[in-house]
Amino acid sequence: MTERPLRFLVPGTGLRFRSGGLAVELQSARLCEGLAPRVKVVTYRVRETGRPFLDDLLQQEPPPGDALWVVSWGFDVPRLLRRLRGRPVLYHAHSSGYGFDLPPGVPVLAVSRNTLGHWGDRAPRQPLELVPNALDPAFLTPAPPEPAGGRPVQVLLQTRKSSHYLRRQLVPALRRQGVAVEEVGGWVPDLAALFRRSRVVLYDSADYWRSVGVSEGFGLPPLEALACGCVVFSSLNHALADSLDPGVVGWQIGAGTLEGDVQQIAAAVERPAAFLPDPDALGQLLARHSEAAVRERWRMALGRVNAHWDRMAAGARPLQAPGTGSLRWGRRWSRIQRRFRLGRAP
Repeated sequence: MTERPLRFLVPGTGLRFRSGGLAVELQSARLCEGLAPRVKVVTYRVRETGRPFLDDLLQQEPPPGDALWVVSWGFDVPRLLRRLRGRPVLYHAHSSGYGFDLPPGVPVLAVSRNTLGHWGDRAPRQPLELVPNALDPAFLTPAPPEPAGGRPVQVLLQTRKSSHYLRRQLVPALRRQGVAVEEVGGWVPDLAALFRRSRVVLYDSADYWRSVGVSEGFGLPPLEALACGCVVFSSLNHALADSLDPGVVGWQIGAGTLEGDVQQIAAAVERPAAFLPDPDALGQLLARHSEAAVRERWRMALGRVNAHWDRMAAGARPLQAPGTGSLRWGRRWSRIQRRFRLGRAP
């Protein structure tokens, strides 16, 4: 099996591109150090000092080249795949629902079962892998002893991606009941420290992702908050259902009535221990998302992806799934044939 150098493609790494998706790609590149001969982060929209630029590499290296290219950036994926035609490539799939199809033979490495299921339906003949995102070690380090009066932040809300219901209905209702809610906007430099000061964390991204038209690819904040000992009330859209189990590991937000939400959250503020997940169940969940566990998933997936590209280089033809239209027409034609045979039966 050929061990190919890895090149993680990102538009840039500056403040303009700061996001969870960028953080995951940079972390993935770091975790893959030592799993490939060389691992590089390559930019394609802006040139950055000390980093290779896609245009330059494509001019210098005729296809197929010796590298395995990792593309991930949502709406840019179809254009990047066209530019990388004839080269070994891997789609690191975060959110789903962008509407594009993949060329035959392009492997998909999904960060969640939700995304895996999307591509298992849309591209059932592509090589599919599941490698979940890893928690930053900062969220898994032992927390300092809690103050005698409990954690000082009763309820924490990060306003980015939060729903109208959460900001305009639930938070005011909680405050009318005497619950203190701290709202934080923008990027938080030390989110682990903030979580460790908080009793309850609210997260509701369902409306945001429905308005955007794509899925919550993974949903790290609720998992990070759980790792820091918070009670989490969250929406359960898309990949959030990979890790959250309402009433067992986390609690649903927007669970039927505003009054029910207020009652549950206020009770969790007063008695956080009663709403925390079972330590064994949480420990197993967090272990699956440790950097060591995720690095091992990368190692196994890269071995299979490289073997796939070796077969392709030796002349194997990629499988192609039939289109939805032809499948539906086939079912319709089968029904017509059955009716015709029944009509002719004596």
